Formats: sequence, C-alpha cells, structure tokens
Amino acid sequence: MLTLLSGGTVYDPVQGINGEVRDIWIRDGRIIDAPGADTRPDETHDLRGKIVMAGGIDMHTHVGGGKVNIARTLLPPELRAEVEDSLRGPVPTAWETGMEYARMGYTAVFEPALLPVNARLAHQEMGDIPIMDKGGFAMLGNDDFLLKLLAADAPQAQINDYVSWILQATRCMAIKVVNPGGINAFKFNQRKMDLDETNPYYGVTGRRVLETLSTAVQELGVPKPLHVHTCNLGVPGNVDTTLATMGATGGIPVHLTHLQFHSYGTEGDMGFSSAAAPIAEYVNSHDNVSVDVGQVMFGQTCTISADAMLQYAAHQHANPKRWLAADLECEAGCGVVPFKYRDKSFVNALQWTIGLELFLGVNDPWRVVLTTDHPNGASFTSYPHLIRLLMDRSFRNDRLSSIHAEAQTATHLASMDREYDLYEIAVITRSGPARLLGLTDRGNLAPGSAADIAVYTPGDDWEAVFRDASMVFKDGHLVVRNGGIVDISWGVTHWMRTEHDAGIEKSLDEHFRSHYAMSLANYPVRDDDIEGDGRGRLVAYSCRRER
Repeated sequence: MLTLLSGGTVYDPVQGINGEVRDIWIRDGRIIDAPGADTRPDETHDLRGKIVMAGGIDMHTHVGGGKVNIARTLLPPELRAEVEDSLRGPVPTAWETGMEYARMGYTAVFEPALLPVNARLAHQEMGDIPIMDKGGFAMLGNDDFLLKLLAADAPQAQINDYVSWILQATRCMAIKVVNPGGINAFKFNQRKMDLDETNPYYGVTGRRVLETLSTAVQELGVPKPLHVHTCNLGVPGNVDTTLATMGATGGIPVHLTHLQFHSYGTEGDMGFSSAAAPIAEYVNSHDNVSVDVGQVMFGQTCTISADAMLQYAAHQHANPKRWLAADLECEAGCGVVPFKYRDKSFVNALQWTIGLELFLGVNDPWRVVLTTDHPNGASFTSYPHLIRLLMDRSFRNDRLSSIHAEAQTATHLASMDREYDLYEIAVITRSGPARLLGLTDRGNLAPGSAADIAVYTPGDDWEAVFRDASMVFKDGHLVVRNGGIVDISWGVTHWMRTEHDAGIEKSLDEHFRSHYAMSLANYPVRDDDIEGDGRGRLVAYSCRRER
C-alpha cells in the first residue's frame, strides 16, 4: 500500500529539517523517496498546518519486570485516580502503557533495569504492551559473578566476554549499572557506599566497576554508552559523587541517568540545595557525557528501583505507609516505595526546579533526554505538561510562583530565559534517544526508516498539543486519530548482537552449579519466548568488538 502524508510541517533533526513543509511517502511500513510525478497514492492524509515528527522514543521508563507488578499492587484504586489527566495510575498495566504512550505520539519504550535472572518475565510482560517497540538494558555491576572476576583481577577480555554473553542471554540493547557495588554491599549490612569505598566482601570499589563495564561496552562496540545510576541517589551533597562518576570512565562515553536525583548540594538552612549549575557546566564541557533528567512532577507516584540500599533508606517516607524490599539471588535487589511529591514541600519543590535547571542548563539537546524516570519522578503521562514547562517560560514562572516560598528563592529558574523550540523537543524525545541507542532507522523521517510518525495540531497550550496526537502511524499503519486509539499493532523488540568467546560459559556453568537455583541452560531468553505468541518479533543490531 502506498500512503502519502501531504503538506505537513516537518521537524526532523537527523536530517536537519526545522519546520519545513514536506510530503512523506510510505510503502510497506517504511518511508520512501518521493515517487514519480504521475504516481497516485492508495491513501492520502492532508497534514497542512500540522506538526510532523518521528514517533517518540522513551529511553528510560520502567514498564516491565517484577518490580513493576509489585508497584501496581501497593497503590489502591483511590490513589491511582489522583494522577493528573489519567485514571491509569502512576504504574499502568502493560496494555494501558501502550495506549497512553501512543496517544502522546510515542512509538518505542525501553526498560532500563532488566535484571538478567528476570529477563524472560520482563520480555514477556513487555510483549503485552501494544503498539510500542521495546527493548531492555541488562543490569550488571552488583552480580556476584562480575564482582568475583574483578576481585580476582580477571583480564578485561574475559569480562568483555561475560558482558557480551549477558547481552545475548537477555536479548538486551545495552548495559546498565545501579549503585555500582552498593546493592551487593547492602546484602552484607553496609548501608552506604560511595564511589571510592570498597564492597565489604569483594573489596571492589564502585569506580572500578564503572571503569571495567564502560571499557567492556566500548570494546564490544555497543552504541549505547554504559547507563549509570550512580551512588548516593537522593542524598544531599551527592554532587561530588556525580561529578566524580562523570570523570570515572576516563573519557569513554557514559550516560548518567535520572540526573536530577544526583544534583544536590548542602547549602542553606535546610541543608539541601541545587547543584544543577556545576553539573550542567560539566556536561557542557565534556562531549563524552550524556544524561537524562528524571524530572520530578507533583502528585502521587510509586518509586521502584534496583537500588535496595536507597529504597531501604527512603522507606520511612512511604506514602501510603507500605513498602517492599527484596533480594534477587546473586544479581541485585529491589525496592518499591509509594511516594507523593508535594509542591508545598521545600525538598520536593526544589527537586522540581533542579530538573528544570538541568534541562535549561545543558546546552546540547542531543546529550539530554526527556524522562521522569517513570514512575520514580512522575508517571510518563506527565510528559506533555513537562514539555510545556520547557517551551513556555511564562507558564513555567507562573508555576514556579505557586511552589514552596523558600524553594522559589533557592533557585535561579526564574532568571533562565531559555525556551525549547519544536526542533529541540524533537531532539530530546526522538532523534537524541535513537542516536544514543544506535537505532539508525528510528527517530527520524528519512527514506528507509520505519514509518513511525506522530502528527500534532499546533496551539497556544503546548501541553494540550502533545497530550493528544492528531495522528500516529506505527510502521505505516494509522493507530491514533485525535487522541483515540483506532487500531492495535504490535511492535518489535530491539536487541544488540555482540561477539564473545564461548569459553566463558564453562566458568558460568560452574558458578551456576554452586550458587543458582536454576541451571545455566535455563537462564538465557530464547527467541521463542518473545516471538512464540505470533505478536512479538526480534530485531537484532550487530556490532563488532575491538581487537
């Protein structure tokens, strides 16, 4: 079928297209070059006066795995209904997740904390998310096998083989580390671990974990830099740890995730202040660093994290008063703590301003990604409101004037004149995440790319514009019209195929026999686990390791 999207105003940063009126032709789910003048399309959509972008890509959103299901059970229906503009709750079901994302013009989501031992469940749960493409980041850095290798001074090549094997076994796109070495240390009753402190059992520092894993990712040729949730999340004064973490990889590309939670100082009477300025300055002067923000938005949510050390410390703030922490054998932990951010709370209000200071202070939009660390800072359904805050200074300052009075005086937000334009919004929600992930045929509207396309009707209220897309095409099929779902399709699962020496499996087999309740043979995800129901499909990207 040949489809023509006619006369839309296109924003495609990959091609450098900034508000140009263009036609887009689609055949068999792909964007194609304009055919001959005599060609007649089978279907035409008149997009004159409309905004046209590639489908949105959420690079960091917790949408699959056991912790997500636990979060759903901890919030009763009356609290779910408090989430603004949505009755789905801060942690919607897999089905509702796909619907809500599609309404906003998104077409791909990535689970950033996929525990290898839980990979099969996480993929199968994400398989129930309609319309969206999906993928995962495999978590390492607190698993006993890696820490044993580091304690034994194993060669980098052996660690590279292990990292590669994990990517294949989990069918994941990238590697993530959470509180490097700290989750494991928590199991040995250590309640705090900074970057250069040692794990009490293995004698390994978080810095060494970062150095080793970032090197492995680079030498394997994985496009996505190591995804780092560093130490001391949420702790006043953690700016020093964050700056040290950014420099810990020695110039190797690194991505700091939910940066807002790591940008705190200790100034002022409250002992809590914004450190967004020095962190943004560091990012601006170091091209190897990329970030996502993890913006806090006000209202009820549920924090979920593999950082059991952090979540245990935060459990006293649970709202409502119910929480859970769990140990996951040999690999990591899990903490689930419901929480409500209040605009009249000094700390919560300042967190809100810190995130916005980061968005406005990082100069290069290609190295900052729009996230709320769903659901930790807020539900992803708050993205349209966040976009309006970034695009409309007057609206932003009006909202600023309503928060805790002392938080207003503790921020430079009111003096920040920057307003994002549509081109920059397309970068931080589409083209930038695609580039970081290595998805060359997503996040853009070039011929040959997947026809994942979002269409919006411009207006004075950017929140309304981005809340309900006028049209969304997934692989060339119309799935959303005027904010309503008109068709259901099923996206693909992206993963990264890497190379490794199969000999690593001998050491892994010995480790599994000694420490795991399952055999090594039952650990890896099989293609049929994802594709067996006829809806899912795996798409592999190949990379070559350095020799």
